[in-house]
Amino acid sequence: MGVFQTLMKKKELIPLAVIMTVAAGGASSFALYSLKKTDVIVDRKRNPEPWETVDPTVPQKLITINQQWKPVEELQKVRRVTR
Repeated sequence: MGVFQTLMKKKELIPLAVIMTVAAGGASSFALYSLKKTDVIVDRKRNPEPWETVDPTVPQKLITINQQWKPVEELQKVRRVTR
């Protein structure tokens, strides 16, 4: 018996199927969205330090409220010494 045949026989399952489909689609789309973010490391061999290429002017969160970026002096000194 197929899924559609079951849904046609038991019509009360249609809202449940719709809700589950929307939830699965939303979860999948958020997972794909999260993989495109710069703070997620998928391939460490090509880019072992991806945090070095993060643009500080672009917000990295879904919701950013009053975020201002200032360079940390100690971090800048360490970068100059290690390069």
